[in-house]
Amino acid sequence: MPGIRTNAAAEVLGVSPNTLRSWERRYGYPTPKRTVGNHRNYELVELQTLRDALAQTGNISSAIELARQRQDAPANGGSLLAALESFDEEAANRAVEESLALRPLERTVEELLLPAVDRLAADPEAEAELEFASRWATGWLHGARRLASAASRPAGILLLDSSRGSDAEAVHAQALDLTLRRAGFRVLMLSNELGDERLERALGALDPTAIVLCGPGADTASAVKLVRKIREVGFDAPLFGFRASGLIGDAVPSAGSSPSEVTGMLNADLRRRAAQAFA
Repeated sequence: MPGIRTNAAAEVLGVSPNTLRSWERRYGYPTPKRTVGNHRNYELVELQTLRDALAQTGNISSAIELARQRQDAPANGGSLLAALESFDEEAANRAVEESLALRPLERTVEELLLPAVDRLAADPEAEAELEFASRWATGWLHGARRLASAASRPAGILLLDSSRGSDAEAVHAQALDLTLRRAGFRVLMLSNELGDERLERALGALDPTAIVLCGPGADTASAVKLVRKIREVGFDAPLFGFRASGLIGDAVPSAGSSPSEVTGMLNADLRRRAAQAFA
């Protein structure tokens, strides 16, 4: 997955690039990979794990020790799935809180919450359980979003959601929203059926640097019409798909199938465009 360069990584942690490099030299963490051009490339989840640990401990050496423990903790979503199958909200909350004590939020979402919802979505006999799980998960993600830090980067991402609002795809879209916010992006999520002057007002407020069409319904006639409208009002931000196939004749590239993949790809795209602008 594409990584994050030093300046963006420092913004995620709320420190200077020099401080980030000094932590690498002294503690060996975070541990960036190197590009062909010998630039540092940091993993988003590693950075966010350290950020959360630092907020909890207030001390960099203790935070790094805690972050390493959380990075290595194995994930097991059995207790969460059992809670959702039993319509037990308290048990579901407890399963997620236990996970958060051991691993970062992004891993909890991608390795426990989303797989549990997807398991129910794949079972044609679990329609009621899926609706309960989707509503619970959406509420939990909204709560986590309220705790996310304010945007630390000028880049704005417009998410156009094609879900019905209470299904598994809606949960994936909300998870992407949360992950992008925690990476420092400005984010606006709207229905892919929005049109007319309301869309233009929203675009003007965000001035998106990228637009992501979310869900398998993103290639419907209404979505095609929406994309055409976006271009007509003068916004030429690149389009990407998230968990969508066959988008507009394959003219819209996939940004990935998980929130962390999309976040890494958008970081790489912004970096590529910045390099082209200065070339």
